[in-house]
Amino acid sequence: MATAANDAHLGSGPDEDDESLLGSESDSDSILSDDSMLPDYPPEETDGQAASTLYRACLLNESISLKRVLERGVTKEEVTELDINGMNGLMVACCKGFVDIVYGLHTCPFIEINHQDNEGNTALMIASQAGHVNTVMYLLNYYPDIDTEIKDCRGFTALIKAAMTGRNDVMAALLMAGAHIHAVDSTKGKCARDWALKTGRYETLLRLRRLTKRPKAEQCCESYVPEWPELQERIAKATGDKSAREKITQRIKSTFGFRFPRDPEDNGALDHMVRITTSVHSPLISTGCRPLCPTSPPEVGKRRMAVPELMKKHPAKDLEGSAVCHSNGSVAHSIPMIQSAECNSITCCAETERRGSIISLASTKVTTGFISRSMARRNSVFPSGCIPKIDVIRPSNPTPKKEKKKKKKTKGFLELPKWRYKEIKDEKKKEKKKAEKENAEKEKKREKDNKKVKNE
Repeated sequence: MATAANDAHLGSGPDEDDESLLGSESDSDSILSDDSMLPDYPPEETDGQAASTLYRACLLNESISLKRVLERGVTKEEVTELDINGMNGLMVACCKGFVDIVYGLHTCPFIEINHQDNEGNTALMIASQAGHVNTVMYLLNYYPDIDTEIKDCRGFTALIKAAMTGRNDVMAALLMAGAHIHAVDSTKGKCARDWALKTGRYETLLRLRRLTKRPKAEQCCESYVPEWPELQERIAKATGDKSAREKITQRIKSTFGFRFPRDPEDNGALDHMVRITTSVHSPLISTGCRPLCPTSPPEVGKRRMAVPELMKKHPAKDLEGSAVCHSNGSVAHSIPMIQSAECNSITCCAETERRGSIISLASTKVTTGFISRSMARRNSVFPSGCIPKIDVIRPSNPTPKKEKKKKKKTKGFLELPKWRYKEIKDEKKKEKKKAEKENAEKEKKREKDNKKVKNE
């Protein structure tokens, strides 16, 4: 972990003379604390009754009640219902991290994704400061009108809030979605990097530095070549002739050296393996999905289109043609029609228990609800939509034991000594018992002989 002592670029952390960090301002504690969004909502008793309004369904995290409310129809007044802090149902769900509620509200007709509460916070700001990565990803991918550059009453954006509280994954997601890295607040004039430095978030600074060094995900582009340029050089260096001095130093290091855990180096072997497995040419990716924008990989500061925008841009026929179909263990990239998981599971098997498994239900939920039918793909693990029935039969014959191979004794090498302490101890005990028995038999013979002599 990097610290200010061994890295001059990180700085010395927060200054003692900075008034905003010492608490002289009334809102300084709310700026720097991790759980300082709003007062915690007290738990409410439901008495076993389902929520009847959209806001209560969001507050109580009842996704089924929310679905029923949306099915019967909602009005604009019901969707824009606010609490005492000026937060709507979506913002409460983002504050608590209710992913199912955020997922269910993306089809709500009157939802305002950029609505600001009494302090100027949006749903994206609340989820970013709270550190809910999945919620932030859902907001960025399925709410097309979301604005990442809105500022609150202090002038902070969602990126500055994430960097200030040390939410590294959230910060990376915002940057790759198009958030401006050099945006500054309106009060102090500091960007996300400056606020991370002031609050002592050194890991966040290192993450920012790595993202600026490699701003584009090259492995997500079709022109990416899955080769390691340094491989040939390292192989030549390892297999090349070494001098006697290099051989001695290498042997000393391998014998007396200590291996400590450390972070993987940039452009190293582990870094290359990660890029290979996440690239478009990877077999795991190519058999699971196909990118709609292969010539435009994700990049820092470049806005990425949401799923509804991609569906409007690309016609349904193109989406069906580029979809991936898994059937009968084979993969095909062009299919005439994509059925839902329910129809597929019914035609596969008639047992309801196997069709109602976790994997089939998850695939059904994704296919029918969150993603359009033209963009959905079937389950790659169990293409039929249900878990196959597996019968485990115990074998009648016992498992044969492997015979131990006798090791050949090699001359000229030292062998480990065979300690026979227990065997020698047992042998001594047996000899002692045997001697005691012999002495007892001799005494009996003597007694018999003495009796005979007396009788005569």
